[in-house]
Amino acid sequence: MFLNMGSFISLIVLVFLFTVLLRLFRILREYERGVIFTLGRYGGTKGPGLIIVIPFLQQLVRVDTRVVTMDVQPQDVISRDNVSVRVNAVVYFRVVDPAKAIIQVEQYYEATSQLAQTTLRAVLGKHELDEMLTEREKLNTDVQTILDAQTDGWGIKVTNVEIKHIDLNETMIRAMARQAEAERERRAKVIHAEGELQASRALAQAATILASEPSAMQLRYLDTLTQVAGDKSSTLVFPIPIDLLAGFMPQHGAAPRPGAGPVSRPRANLQPAPDGSDEPAPDHPE
Repeated sequence: MFLNMGSFISLIVLVFLFTVLLRLFRILREYERGVIFTLGRYGGTKGPGLIIVIPFLQQLVRVDTRVVTMDVQPQDVISRDNVSVRVNAVVYFRVVDPAKAIIQVEQYYEATSQLAQTTLRAVLGKHELDEMLTEREKLNTDVQTILDAQTDGWGIKVTNVEIKHIDLNETMIRAMARQAEAERERRAKVIHAEGELQASRALAQAATILASEPSAMQLRYLDTLTQVAGDKSSTLVFPIPIDLLAGFMPQHGAAPRPGAGPVSRPRANLQPAPDGSDEPAPDHPE
């Protein structure tokens, strides 16, 4: 009986010692740090590797120092031009001071998440919708700067913030589509007008050069006839420049052509005037 009781007590002692040894030695990975509290007071940060924690006197809190990817829940934001949008983002941060992350804030992950949501709404609410869509990198930098400054006292470093998506309602999407279509039409009209202006200037210069050399106009006319003749249509229409017909049209005050006969004119009845002058007297009907 006494032997059995002694064996039982020895077994209990061995189990107790084994438990104490297990709680005495702790192994921390490379990316882990241990915050030690001795009788409730901060006793330092240890790790990585093998560390000793006195059971019942010291307490170990493990802290992961790797970069944490936190998905910010979609937030309803009203822009400065009173447009309602729904925005979600992702925040990348890591713990750089494990002691502050455990002592200064109760749950640093939850605190950082709530701060990221409020900061995202506050920053995006100061900008218009067009700025949200076109200046996303600037908004990411602004949110990151504010988060990093406010979480510095918690021992947290915000490395990056990315706005993933901006949701718009169907009415706003259709309005933006109409705006983009109108903008494309405006650009097309401006480009067409600029093309017409350049073409008119080029045509004016070409007309000036062709007008200075009549043979150039003739060659251009023959080239046009060649292009029209290549068409397989049964009806052939080609223009005749007025300059080509100028040589066949009579001109007022022009000298008679060589070889033309004399021009017959009515002869006046020359009679001496009653006053003796050489002026022809008018004919009087008999």
